[in-house]
Amino acid sequence: MEHALSPATLSELRRPRPYPAVSVLTPTHRREPDNAQDPVRLRNVVAEAKKQIESDPAVTRERRTELVQQLDQALSEVDLAHAEEGLAIFAAPGEHQVWSLARRVPERVVLSDTFLTRNLVAAHSSERPFWVLSVSADRVTLWNGGGDRVTEEHTDGFPLTRSLEDPDAERQERVGDLASTFRAERARNFLREADTAMSAVLREQDRPLYITGETAALSLLDEVGTVTKDAWHLQHGGLAHGTPEAVWQAVRPLVGAEERRSTEAVARELESARGRKEFAAGVDEVWQNASQARVRLLAVEENYRETVRDGGDHLVPAESGDLDAREDIVDEIVEQCLETGAEVRFVPDGSLGDAKGIAGVLRY
Repeated sequence: MEHALSPATLSELRRPRPYPAVSVLTPTHRREPDNAQDPVRLRNVVAEAKKQIESDPAVTRERRTELVQQLDQALSEVDLAHAEEGLAIFAAPGEHQVWSLARRVPERVVLSDTFLTRNLVAAHSSERPFWVLSVSADRVTLWNGGGDRVTEEHTDGFPLTRSLEDPDAERQERVGDLASTFRAERARNFLREADTAMSAVLREQDRPLYITGETAALSLLDEVGTVTKDAWHLQHGGLAHGTPEAVWQAVRPLVGAEERRSTEAVARELESARGRKEFAAGVDEVWQNASQARVRLLAVEENYRETVRDGGDHLVPAESGDLDAREDIVDEIVEQCLETGAEVRFVPDGSLGDAKGIAGVLRY
């Protein structure tokens, strides 16, 4: 199952497909006893997708057969033992994907000419993604972080590796300690290469960066590179050869501290916007401003959900399952704001006080 959403991957997911591109969403659960219902619920929603495909006169027999096969293959790849808060299955002729989401989604089936990506985008944003660069004398590893995990990233040449064997055997014997290893010109070139590669990653996906390594490695990277300027440093060796769990446990305190600082900064910015009358709060007011591309900063409490329907000039509360109910309006707002260049920040529940779970700083 997929977890990491890059801009390139999102662009590919949004590419138009021959009708129908099938999107299947269902809530899942991390823990017992709630997860006992997940297998049955998943089978039922996939069966509903097949039913809609079968009954759609715009879908040819050949295409129906192909889509059913793709859905069956996707279903066989689902690993509910490692389920999170939601699951998305995308299927089209010749392809299928399974995405595990750290944010709850409504149960639904959509047949269209594109995949339904807004829940995926909102889940990705709520994970507050970050990078970890682990540096050692012979290996530089890039870790993709978000939520409560990191995974090793294989992109832009990562992981970078080199041999520690010095062609000058006499010199190798003379300077065999760690600090000397990082004084060698080969080491400088190696870390310059790592800095260049990391710069390319940040240009593509700008996120907070945590750098781990021995003191000598961090010092040399500071000296020869540029990516360390705005990064958090953690003097912790061995993680370039470590496990994802070891890396996550090492950076977890730093990530938590940064999230607290970020939440405090968002609160200050919202309060300042109130004073300037550039503030919106509540799902209806924020939605109206988001639709006009007026939101510069969107703040959403992590577990805030609202089911609404379009009442004409305003969104009005609705019950789940009601006719025309929009069960994922918050995720719609998140995606709309991101598409219009707004910064989106998820904050702990209760952080927004009387703002009713969602608030925005307006551009004008």
